[in-house]
Amino acid sequence: MMEKIVKGHPMSQSTDFVAQNIETLKTLFPTIVKEGKIDIKELQALLGDEIETEEEYYRFTWAGKSMARREANKPSTATLRPDKTSSKDWDTTQNIFIEGDNLEVLKLLQKSYANRIKLIYIDPPYNTGKDFVYKDNYSDNLGNYLSITGQVDEDGNRINTNSESDGRYHSNWLCMMYPRLKLARNLMTENGAIFISIDDNEVSNLKKLCDEIFGQDNFIGQITIVNNPRGRDYGGIAQMHEYIIVYGKSQNTELNDLKNPNKEFPFKDAIGGYELRELRNRNIAFNKENRPNLYYPFYINPDSQLDNNLHEISLEKKSNFIELYPKESQGFNTVWRWGKEKAKENLNKEIAAKKMTDGGFMIVEKYRKSTKMARSVWADKEDNSEKGTLLVKELFEGKKYFDFPKSMEMIAKVVEMGTDSEDHVLDFFAGSGTTAHATMQLNSEDGGARKYICVQLPELLDKESEAYKVGYRTISEITKERIRRAGKKIISEFKEDLFSKEGKTIDVGFRAFKLDSSNIRAWDGNPDALEDNLFNAGSNIKENRTEEDVLYEILLKYGLDLTMPIEQKEIGDKQVFNIGMGALFICLGDNITTAVAEGIGKWKEEQQPATSKVIFKDTGFTDVEKTNSMQILKRFGILEVNTI
Repeated sequence: MMEKIVKGHPMSQSTDFVAQNIETLKTLFPTIVKEGKIDIKELQALLGDEIETEEEYYRFTWAGKSMARREANKPSTATLRPDKTSSKDWDTTQNIFIEGDNLEVLKLLQKSYANRIKLIYIDPPYNTGKDFVYKDNYSDNLGNYLSITGQVDEDGNRINTNSESDGRYHSNWLCMMYPRLKLARNLMTENGAIFISIDDNEVSNLKKLCDEIFGQDNFIGQITIVNNPRGRDYGGIAQMHEYIIVYGKSQNTELNDLKNPNKEFPFKDAIGGYELRELRNRNIAFNKENRPNLYYPFYINPDSQLDNNLHEISLEKKSNFIELYPKESQGFNTVWRWGKEKAKENLNKEIAAKKMTDGGFMIVEKYRKSTKMARSVWADKEDNSEKGTLLVKELFEGKKYFDFPKSMEMIAKVVEMGTDSEDHVLDFFAGSGTTAHATMQLNSEDGGARKYICVQLPELLDKESEAYKVGYRTISEITKERIRRAGKKIISEFKEDLFSKEGKTIDVGFRAFKLDSSNIRAWDGNPDALEDNLFNAGSNIKENRTEEDVLYEILLKYGLDLTMPIEQKEIGDKQVFNIGMGALFICLGDNITTAVAEGIGKWKEEQQPATSKVIFKDTGFTDVEKTNSMQILKRFGILEVNTI
């Protein structure tokens, strides 16, 4: 039997976190379920004294927090429509640029990109009273976005300021940031990191907010960026700096060191130069209770002598060998950075013991990479915002379209610290597109294949601005053009033979999408569209929406990658899309016959997927054809068939 996907069905909307949380509670505590509802008193009894019931206790709160929390859990019925016209290298690229309100976009990415983003970098509004502040309408955020993209509300008032005279000046900013960061955390890998640029206006509030969302124990550090050596006068003190706040999703997060091409090593062996680094993990949050596989003893032969005054070590207890567990200098038990198997493979080759001046020993690694650990103060000229301004002006023939864009070199360091060569990078306050530029640039330098997802609001430009006068209408239009030009520059400077042995190429393209209401009337959550839905009940798909529009909405709602390769074939005079080598077939044509089902079944046999699903348009065929098609698909082993 075919199942029709209707409004409220999990496949008609983004992730419903409330429903997920309830199911998790039911699984953990089955006795709290009474007639299908959660018995909160029973749950409280199970948790005992661990529940805080007093009115006065330490917490971080502000006006509107409860609404912001609810908004983070609210599913979205919106969609992302492909915009091939403004894309670059659509068929081959793995990068994504999305034009829309990032709150709604983050909801839509939850199924496809949950636990997949290794690094998030954002440069949100600093809440200076002049920068743009997103005015969310929690009753209908999508409708709000579609109506105010022109930067005026229904009363004609401009919405791009957050005046200090507003009694909720800080609360407005926190309400804007809270649901976005909450949703962003869901997208991060377990060892992922988030870097957030900010200045003195909200740095203290941002730190408290991140402590709540990411956990105080997952705070990694605060980087001070000297972005204006001359300083700007803010009432008697020339301000020279701003900050980057860094958090991990969990204590599994470890940042990479930065490249240091001029590094000289103090030691050499037959393999090459190296320096000695202690194998003990210096993070005292890691211990034998939460990392038991990293807590074990080494045994040291104090009478042995290896190269460069190192001593033999073993993982087996031997006579006259000294036992050594990882221990922090103040006496706290910590753990090693390597597991036992890796240590066994490298004993007395890449790891050994070093005698200290107090007569004790430490286990050390021969560290051979030309890198250096990032410091908490970045004061190089390349980190300066003026460097970012000059680069963007160079890309646009001397025209200044952005005020104080971040330095590409600075963001490249962030990407280098937070990613490995195949990882995803997300920036949902894309601005001038520096994150996309930095990701492509780093790939060109180290042969990586990092992918970016950038999100930018189509904020209207001032009619008196230089950019408007030459034809740009929104910030996002300039952002996309900056990425195109940056890619062209990178390719022109690229050494063709650099990675030729590996056959690697640089991906400087992007698939562009635009946020919009659902393509499918029955899934549209807009109550104002009820009359139109009834009038057009004969067709579920809205006018002026293409099959590709619907196709990508299905990918989103099914949780599939937006850059997944898609094959297209004509079967029985109808277009059929094959996603993921036969994992999903979609046909949205009218007057579908059994020939389409037969063709899909044969295509599936050619692809040999582990499982296969099919989606048709509900009004695409008669009841007889629908029944017969279902039987044919069953014959080919396709049992999950849905209609929209």
